[in-house]
Parts: sequence; structure tokens; C-alpha cells
Amino acid sequence: MRIDKYLWCIRFFKTRSIATDACKKGHIKIDGTNLKPSKEIFGNEEIVVRKNQINYKIKVLDIPPSRVGAKLVDLYRKDLTPKEEFEKTELLKYAKDYYRKKGTGRPTKKDRRDIDDYNDGNE
Repeated sequence: MRIDKYLWCIRFFKTRSIATDACKKGHIKIDGTNLKPSKEIFGNEEIVVRKNQINYKIKVLDIPPSRVGAKLVDLYRKDLTPKEEFEKTELLKYAKDYYRKKGTGRPTKKDRRDIDDYNDGNE
């Protein structure tokens, strides 16, 4: 089975075209090498998928006959993603919130002047 079809069948990507684009961009790897969407996949291979700034590690257990339901996904793959990958995203969230609160948008003229005044006082 093709790698893009496999990732779509195990519900890792919502559509097959999104899975194909991820392959073309180099987000799908086996043993550190980028894969083309047409790469044939067999059992017992470890795939690294970069999605939402997380490197997911998946082991292929079996090839599904077609797209499977969410409850049956674990029959065809094993998730080997380390917990540190998920902790990295938490750190990124806190780093973004440090500068501006979410939803406040772009600084207004008054905000910018206040920031400039604050920076002038600290120099």
C-alpha cells in the first residue's frame, strides 16, 4: 500500500491529498530519508511524521484493506511517540503567551507608544 494511502487509512490525515502534500514537503520519513507519496509500505516499519510541530513515531503493524474506523486504528499501527515531543508544544505555547495575550491582536498606537516609553526608560 502507498504511504499516503496508509496514513489516510489509519486516520492520521483527514484527506489523502493532505497526506500526499505532507510527503512532498518532506514531513514523512523512514530511517531519516524523505518519502515520496508512492512509496510502498510493508509491515514492521517505523515512520516518523511531522505534524503540528510534533514528530510522531508510528510502527506499522498491518496494512488495512481500506479506511478504518477510529476504534480499529490501533490494530494497524502502534504509537511510539515520546512524551517529550508533546512537552515541547507546551513550552511553545507559553513562549507565545509571554509577549502578548491571545486574542488581543496587534498593538494599537497607544500600546506601541507605551512600549517605546517603557523601553526608553530602561536604556
